[in-house]
Amino acid sequence: MCYYNGQKVSRAEFIKLLQLEKAVKNYDFLNRAVHNGFAYSPIAVLKRNSAETNFDIVQMEWGFLPPYLKNREKVAQFRNGYKDESGKWHIGYTTLNAKAENLFLNEKGNASIYADAARKRRCLVLSTGFYEWRHVFPVNKKTGQPLKTAIKYPYYISLKDEEYFYMAGIWQEWTDKDTGETVETVAVTTAEANPLMQQVHNSKKRMPTILTDELAYEWMFGDLSDDRITEIALTQYPAKKMDACTIAKEFLATLEPSTPFTYEDLPAIEYAI
Repeated sequence: MCYYNGQKVSRAEFIKLLQLEKAVKNYDFLNRAVHNGFAYSPIAVLKRNSAETNFDIVQMEWGFLPPYLKNREKVAQFRNGYKDESGKWHIGYTTLNAKAENLFLNEKGNASIYADAARKRRCLVLSTGFYEWRHVFPVNKKTGQPLKTAIKYPYYISLKDEEYFYMAGIWQEWTDKDTGETVETVAVTTAEANPLMQQVHNSKKRMPTILTDELAYEWMFGDLSDDRITEIALTQYPAKKMDACTIAKEFLATLEPSTPFTYEDLPAIEYAI
């Protein structure tokens, strides 16, 4: 899944979407090499304006929150899990991503928490590159069999010849009923991985829904049926137009986390374009 995303677009002069554009200099938050989704901090999002004729670049809390959550205590329980009074453990939910297949019905066949947002509040999450881990199982030298514990290698994934790009997103306003705090929260939609991402993100074989400018415009401004929304959300960006390079395992603590790093013991990625 996409839980770490870069939004370092300080070299660009404008954020452009077909005939629309916004000057980068007007937004001082477009210079983050990596956002850690599990910090649930604000990320840059393109949101359709009230007139539905243009977009605004805003910050939203990464981690979709359904409106029924009463307060931040309930949010923490929702995200992290909790033990009730009887001692029963309730698992938490990660809503940094929303599966394209489950925007309207969840995996149990019930109405999804994302359905209303998918129909009414589609947005674009800005990216200059995202980060994923490849799981490699070393071979036991005695038995010749793979070990049960994988070594995880981080990768930085970007688009060839594109300084920035758009990932499909959906957003939801959430209000703390105790304090009155109101925030806009967002999830990135994900689809099955293309041939490149199947090897990079080989544990889940998922990738963010990366959209061309034409599809991005349709996603944000189009009057779409549920079937068309799902169709766009399931888009697999072509592997041949993407780059993936290994980076240092401590990349989150570095000033330039996307700097390539070579691991001598790591088999090369091979896929058919």
